[in-house]
Amino acid sequence: MEHGPYEHIAFETIDQIGVVTLNRPQVHNAINTNVLRDLSRCFDTLAADDAIRVVVLRGAGGKAFCAGADIDEIKDNGPVEQRPYQYLWMTWFRQIETIRKPVIASVEGWAPGGGTEISVCCDLVIAADDAKFALAEMKIGVMPGAGATVRLTRWVGKAKAMEILMTGDFVGAEEAARIGLINKVVPKAQLWDETLALAKRLCDRPPLALAAAKMAVNVGGEMDLYKGIDFALEEFLLLFASEDQKEGMRAFLEKRKPVWKGR
Repeated sequence: MEHGPYEHIAFETIDQIGVVTLNRPQVHNAINTNVLRDLSRCFDTLAADDAIRVVVLRGAGGKAFCAGADIDEIKDNGPVEQRPYQYLWMTWFRQIETIRKPVIASVEGWAPGGGTEISVCCDLVIAADDAKFALAEMKIGVMPGAGATVRLTRWVGKAKAMEILMTGDFVGAEEAARIGLINKVVPKAQLWDETLALAKRLCDRPPLALAAAKMAVNVGGEMDLYKGIDFALEEFLLLFASEDQKEGMRAFLEKRKPVWKGR
């Protein structure tokens, strides 16, 4: 089912999966201010729709996931003009990380700069074998400006993050999987089927527990050890107030498949 209207992205639902497609293939899905506003509005809709249990992000056209920022829009900016644009990116990235639903990046082709910044905000990343990741901002006189310097370090460690950030060179899909930048590499022709299979598998999991696990990692994981453990405990305990916890445990004891209601 298609939703909208959005000018620069496509949004449809497939069963319980919300599919958000960056839809500027003529510029390799580069992102400008209008795209960011569409994306932020779309994620507000996704967050409010309990019927959607998993979100998938992908790019249109088959050649690129996302080429990053639309450089033509920002090339003449000074710091004052650039700041509000960066806040649009940062606001959307925070929406990805705090929406209480799994977000999967489905990456094919080019994903430099902002394309890789998007991927390290998502919960899971599945990539075609032609995917190429990079934080190439160093090659145009800047560095990543929406948090990738911090997020990348937490994904792959300081040594590899420094190499990726400072060289700006591309990292192929197999290498990206080896260093923990992505979860899985699949043949390009199978990417969409594999992405949907993963999304459907997550739809079969209890949505409240998925949300709690995501918050335990994204929020609790950023605290010091014992504060993080305490935060995760509260997320865990709240699940015992849910119908899904009762259903899941009864189904286990009765040796049947549980029926999750998300409440």
